[in-house]
Amino acid sequence: MRLGRIGFWYRLAIVILKPLMLVLTKRRWSGFDNVPAEGGVILAANHISYVDPIALGDAIAFSTKRMPKYLAKASLFEGNGIVGRTMRGAGQIPVHRNTADASAALKDAVDALHRGELVAIYPEGTVSRDPGKWPMAARTGVARLALLSGVPVIPVAQWGAQEIHDSYRAKGFHLFPRHDITVVAGPPVDLDAFRGKELTSDVLHGATERIMDAIRELLEGVRGEQAPSEITPGPVQT
Repeated sequence: MRLGRIGFWYRLAIVILKPLMLVLTKRRWSGFDNVPAEGGVILAANHISYVDPIALGDAIAFSTKRMPKYLAKASLFEGNGIVGRTMRGAGQIPVHRNTADASAALKDAVDALHRGELVAIYPEGTVSRDPGKWPMAARTGVARLALLSGVPVIPVAQWGAQEIHDSYRAKGFHLFPRHDITVVAGPPVDLDAFRGKELTSDVLHGATERIMDAIRELLEGVRGEQAPSEITPGPVQT
C-alpha cells in the first residue's frame, strides 16, 4: 500500500490510528481473498459501535492493500472546518439525502464505484440497537447502490468493537485489556435475480434482505450462535 498516493488526510489517519489499533486490539481477520484486487466493489458490514469504521478500515487496508471510502451525509462536507476539510481531503463520498430522487442521492457513490473505488457501507444506517447487537432491518440504499452500479457486494461481519465503545449502552471508551476484533468477509452476494430490473420497492427490499442474510450468516459463524428469527426494526425504513 503506497501512502503517497492516498492524500494527506488518509496518511494522517493511518499514522495516528494504526499504532493505536496494534496496541489496543488483537486482530482476527479472514476471508479478504473474496475482495477483488481492483475495480469497483461494495463491502456491506454490520454496525455495532462507533469504532467500527476504524476497525473495518484497518482490516480492509491491511488485508487488501485498498483504501476504503465511506458514505456520509453531504452536509458534513461543507465549510472550512476540520470536519468538512477532512471529509473532502480524505475523498469520502457524500450522500445527498434531501434529494427527491433516491437514485440521484447516490450519484457520487455510483460514480466512485465506476471509477473502481472500494466503498464500505453500513446498510442499517446506524449502530444496531438490537438487544443482542444482531443486525437490524436495513435501509435499501445498499441494494440501490449495488443495482445502479452493477458491482459485486461483499458481506462483512465484525465483532468486538463494542467492547471498546458500546454505543447506546455504556459511556466512554474501554481500552484495556486488549480486545479481540474479528472481521470476516464472505463471498459476493448473488444478486443476479434482481439485476436489470426496475428498482421497485419489492426489488430493493428483496436485494437488501439477501445482503443482510449473508451478513447475519457470517456473524453467526463469528459468534458461534444463531441470530434471532425476529429482526429488530431499524430507526428509519426506506
